[in-house]
Amino acid sequence: MQVKAAIVTELNGPWRTELIDIDEPRAHEVKVKMAFAGMCHSDEHTRVGDMAVPTEVLAYMGVESMFPFIGGHEGSGVVETVGENVDGLAPGDHVAVSFIPSCGKCEYCASGRPYICDLGATTLAGPMISDGTWRHHYGDKNLNRYAQLGTFSEYIVVHEASLLKIDPWYDLRAAALISCGLATGFGSAATRGGVKPGDVVAVIGCGGVGSGAVQGAVHAGARAVIAIDTNQSKVDRAMKIGATHGAISSLDAAFTFLNELTAGKNCDVVILTPGRLTGDLIEQARSITAKGGVIVATAIAPFAQTQVELNLAMFTLYNQELRGTIFGSVAPRVQIPRLLKLHHEGKFIVDELVSREYSIDEVNQGYLDLEAGKNVRGVVRF
Repeated sequence: MQVKAAIVTELNGPWRTELIDIDEPRAHEVKVKMAFAGMCHSDEHTRVGDMAVPTEVLAYMGVESMFPFIGGHEGSGVVETVGENVDGLAPGDHVAVSFIPSCGKCEYCASGRPYICDLGATTLAGPMISDGTWRHHYGDKNLNRYAQLGTFSEYIVVHEASLLKIDPWYDLRAAALISCGLATGFGSAATRGGVKPGDVVAVIGCGGVGSGAVQGAVHAGARAVIAIDTNQSKVDRAMKIGATHGAISSLDAAFTFLNELTAGKNCDVVILTPGRLTGDLIEQARSITAKGGVIVATAIAPFAQTQVELNLAMFTLYNQELRGTIFGSVAPRVQIPRLLKLHHEGKFIVDELVSREYSIDEVNQGYLDLEAGKNVRGVVRF
């Protein structure tokens, strides 16, 4: 069938809405009619080459290039059809996507860590993880799909491991936004950061993921949550969803209120959620971290970046920790329903974060708005 999708055909090329061809699902695959797709910054990382995959890794994925690809890795919709041997999903089911598929069988899934499932090795590019063939085509070219999803499309065909069934009374727009960014931020604080009641937490970068981190810190019992962003409007928005203090930089926080707030101790947990993580931000975060404190690197950095600024002496002497995280280090099949329930009960803020809805024809404009700092969260409505 032919559907509209937002694709990128070359490095640094624009988002283009084109008609593409999608085949019917085969064994272990599901076709979903999309309802909403979140516009996360990570898709832009691929478009501009920050997530450029080495040639030998591309060969492992079965492709020569990341391009062309369908963007989008946050989303929700309704199951249209299922292929053979699909377990637990049927036409009419409401689903949220998971940008990390979980096989349930590898060592990481079996040990309770499906957020680092072995299937994640093939998610950035390549054919279907079910059988190594292609379902999405643009003219005579096969289409990669971001995170084996490509949610910027009216319909998607994905492996069942990339979907989770949700109760039909949950809001599908909220499900789309929770399916990656907000859940990742929440877990970065409440799980990976280990925020405890009474802690002081700083969140550096207050877009979509940072908004989840602010709320995760609040739910975990933080005494104070400091929202730090160079965009004052994002700081202001964070203050409306639970942040107690705001600053335009870590230096600003350090020289205005942090000393008094913490009696000179600094922050127990600092979470890095900027749109693009750079090496200099690690030391900036460490400089406002308390002895024995934790820094959580959540945002995506360019794949080629190997240099990090870090005062190793102070890092060692202060007994500090630097932790990476993906999906907030929580199983998507646990976290997404949990946060949807909180949202349904009015205890988790999602709707107020949506700056604007876009059509599938406006994806490029949506990312221009994100770059200009106009969006906390943009979402595509189908």
